[in-house]
Amino acid sequence: MIRTLSLVFAWALLACDSTSKAPKENPNTQSKAENPMVADTVSQTVVSSTIAPAAAILAKQEVPILCYHQLRDWKPTDSKVARDYIVPPAAFAAQLKALADSGYQTILPDQLYNYLAFGASLPKKPVMLTFDDTDLDQYTIAAPEMKKYGFKGVYFVMTVSIGRPRYMSKEQIKELSDQGHVIASHTWDHHNVKKYAGSDWETQIEKPTKQLEAITGKKIEYFAYPFGLWNPQAIPELKKRGIKAAFQLYAPRDQQDPLFTIRRIIITGTMTGQATIARMKTAFGKS
Repeated sequence: MIRTLSLVFAWALLACDSTSKAPKENPNTQSKAENPMVADTVSQTVVSSTIAPAAAILAKQEVPILCYHQLRDWKPTDSKVARDYIVPPAAFAAQLKALADSGYQTILPDQLYNYLAFGASLPKKPVMLTFDDTDLDQYTIAAPEMKKYGFKGVYFVMTVSIGRPRYMSKEQIKELSDQGHVIASHTWDHHNVKKYAGSDWETQIEKPTKQLEAITGKKIEYFAYPFGLWNPQAIPELKKRGIKAAFQLYAPRDQQDPLFTIRRIIITGTMTGQATIARMKTAFGKS
């Protein structure tokens, strides 16, 4: 994304305000020494301790963020629309192998946040893997496949489904968190944020956040909008409840609060490994 030199210069002056306070290290991230496929938060070079203005954040190169839902083989009863959200395990394996073979390294939300807000460095070819809706196959299929390459992912959990058939249990969510994956919020029951009013904010955001914190023993600071749909009214409500960044799907970002409209793309089961990478480059620019 192109911005004027004056914008870059203005942000540079702001960044020079202070470099003494580095963003907090994410304890869930493996170091690069432990696994070269995982970006090292400790070695991030911090430009500023002051959150960058919205225009500067919008001007930065976007990081490819991939969104997955179900990981299973297609059934004859699956509609064409449903198949866009269902990735067969073999296709998922091919997609991850292509990423690894092409030198991509997975990053986690703290790293992305520090890059956007504070100018921290990222690996040359970063990618974020995200999983929505708490499906059990994200634990049984996605996690072991990621482990082959030292990849880490972000699990956006819909708390109403925890412990139900075909969904993850509290123990499995805790295990993923302990393994270095990030657990984040995806509301209580996937209700459209645009329709929230009154106590909905407590039911859909506040209580699920506290529940996930009780399960993982870690602070929950990231959120994904159900259906990828957001509105400006949601942003202050999320901030009030301790959320510091939120993820949508592929739509224009908010010009005042881009950290609360970070873009992702849905990866389908029809995409080969190379098609996945091509789609990433089309959606997010050179990476």
